[in-house]
Amino acid sequence: MPSPSSSAPVLPPLRTIRDGLRRTTEALAVELAAARPGSATPAWSALEWRLAAAAATAHGVSPLLSTCSTWQNAEWQRFLASQREHVAQRHQRIASLLQRIDAGAAAAGVAVVALKGSALHALGLYAAGERPMADIDLLVREHDAEAIVGLLKDLGYVESFAQWKHRVFKPAAGQPVAGLGDHRDTPVNIELHTHIQERLPISTVEITGRIFPREPRPGINAYPSNGALMSHLLLHAAGNICGRSLRLLHLNDIARLSARMQASDWNVLWCEHAVDPPWWALPPLLLVARYYRQAIPDAVLDRLRTDCPVLLRTCSRHQTLTQVSLSGLLLQALPGIEWSRSMREAGRYIRHRLRPTAEANQERADMLRTQLWLQGQDWVARPQGRRILTWLTRPVPRMDMLYAVRAALERPAPAPEQTDFSPYPKPAP
Repeated sequence: MPSPSSSAPVLPPLRTIRDGLRRTTEALAVELAAARPGSATPAWSALEWRLAAAAATAHGVSPLLSTCSTWQNAEWQRFLASQREHVAQRHQRIASLLQRIDAGAAAAGVAVVALKGSALHALGLYAAGERPMADIDLLVREHDAEAIVGLLKDLGYVESFAQWKHRVFKPAAGQPVAGLGDHRDTPVNIELHTHIQERLPISTVEITGRIFPREPRPGINAYPSNGALMSHLLLHAAGNICGRSLRLLHLNDIARLSARMQASDWNVLWCEHAVDPPWWALPPLLLVARYYRQAIPDAVLDRLRTDCPVLLRTCSRHQTLTQVSLSGLLLQALPGIEWSRSMREAGRYIRHRLRPTAEANQERADMLRTQLWLQGQDWVARPQGRRILTWLTRPVPRMDMLYAVRAALERPAPAPEQTDFSPYPKPAP
């Protein structure tokens, strides 16, 4: 994140920001889940309304709220409407790019699965402009990966970095747009996967076999079933809960897809080819059930409780969205340790936190190089010993959430006659 200018306002105390994010995040979750027009407008201060904008941005729900939130605050409503407009325009670019990828993959005889947000839009669970997509996720067979890499290069993409989970490609031209929320001109990155997997927090859970169609066709394919898509959404949410980066949008995705699910779809979670039962699916579903009442069948939750380890099941019982998301402002020393399935695994996790692997250090370096919100910040680049010492001596905020908070607070208040709350400049006429 660029350093604030000398004229930028001083941030409120971290405790004030932390408490404000908790209040606004939980209110946003209730507002979106209930989706009932006419709910009472919160009696928030000007600071809390700005924090609500930061929380809505971090959780990816600003455009969704524009269709259901009737809170009577003009600045808030202009912000939501602006975000919906930006997301709708960006969606057009994403849809066009997916068409080109589909045509190129079909011509090359390569099968691809468009994952998560792309699949949810294809099912009609979201209209254009409702759901932001930070990037396009694609799954290919390992032996087809280089063919798709060649296609992406032909489309003007270059490889940005590679991690254990995926390879990330970005347009050769174009830069991220600084500011609060989604922007129509933000480059569309592409994440290329050959496996669908998460580390929870050390051991890897992989479900690739249930995601790739048994008889795929060249070009872009859908998931084999709603159950396969749900499995992926739940594993992705589990990874984010473990890393304390869950978004309200993830819960909304699961709730909307759940409405389309039959008993046979839920049974895909217990895929006959799976090595272990889906012990990781209970925590995200408990959070969905907490905010979206009656969205998840009780029979599914009851069955999953028998699969989930006791410690994780107990810790998940009363968790809130704030506690497992960016809205929990302060960094934790051992986030997600309750996901360890044995004392040995917990020990490995602690050792990795104290002495990161070369892979983890490289991942941190890639983040520092590529993420806009880390520009000008030295926290990620510090040696682990200094980072631990800082944790022990003072509270440390999350840089990604603090970036959104700064962007929300540093915008000038709109003049009385101003009608556009967009944080972005208007295009020249």
